[in-house]
Amino acid sequence: MIRHLVLFKLNDGVDRDDPRVVEGVKAFKALGEQIPELRFWECDWNITDRPIAYDFAINSAVDDTDALKRYLEHPAHQAGVALWREFATWVIADYEF
Repeated sequence: MIRHLVLFKLNDGVDRDDPRVVEGVKAFKALGEQIPELRFWECDWNITDRPIAYDFAINSAVDDTDALKRYLEHPAHQAGVALWREFATWVIADYEF
């Protein structure tokens, strides 16, 4: 299996209650029910306020690299990514477990 981790940092001046962010969170929270390749899906806000912390995280798992590719190309995932591009940057790690 492959673990797919993503950490998001809101851009300067963007708050969690910004309507764009609210819409982006809603879109990502729904992905677990929309994309069959996802074997595990969770996402939520960071609960610490350390300066090096990111703001939002996704922790997910898929069966293999083909499933990861299908997940990344899925229209619902692409729509969520398009929303988040407007107000955040992110880092990603994918690894086998």
